[in-house]
Amino acid sequence: MENRTRVFMLRHWQERMRTTNSGRWAGLVLSRCEIVDHGVPGAPLDFSRIPTSGAAVLFPSPAGGITSPLPQTLVVLDATWAQARRMLQRIPELQRLPRLSLPGVLAERLRRPTVKSGMSTIEALAAALDLLGDAEAARALTQAWRLAVERGLSLRCSVERRDAMRAESSAP
Repeated sequence: MENRTRVFMLRHWQERMRTTNSGRWAGLVLSRCEIVDHGVPGAPLDFSRIPTSGAAVLFPSPAGGITSPLPQTLVVLDATWAQARRMLQRIPELQRLPRLSLPGVLAERLRRPTVKSGMSTIEALAAALDLLGDAEAARALTQAWRLAVERGLSLRCSVERRDAMRAESSAP
């Protein structure tokens, strides 16, 4: 899907192999999405790769909302809440960027959020792109997320059902 707003995703290296990593899915859906891993042992990140001109970082903030002018590039932190917070605190290039903040929503999750109204990376990115007027890209991300949740929960339920059946058959 073509997206108007460029997406630069700074992914915590521990997210790379997680099957529930929705940032990777966003990268597969969007044509203008670059994913760069941060914190890889023995491979320091070149912080000059983080776009700063015309960019905003997607992260909650009391003073957040939509920046003016609208950002041309959205920097997205793909990590757990704790990892994302540390990335923001430790990377000066991110601290200098204006923030784009979203209201939280409660929805079905593949992972239990540590923040009550927390969102997955793909959900937050879809909401941000919609807010920035990139509605078709936002719809494509939302559709991919819904399909992933549906399939993930279906598999999870199947495994739980299988385990319950095994427990019943081995009961004396």
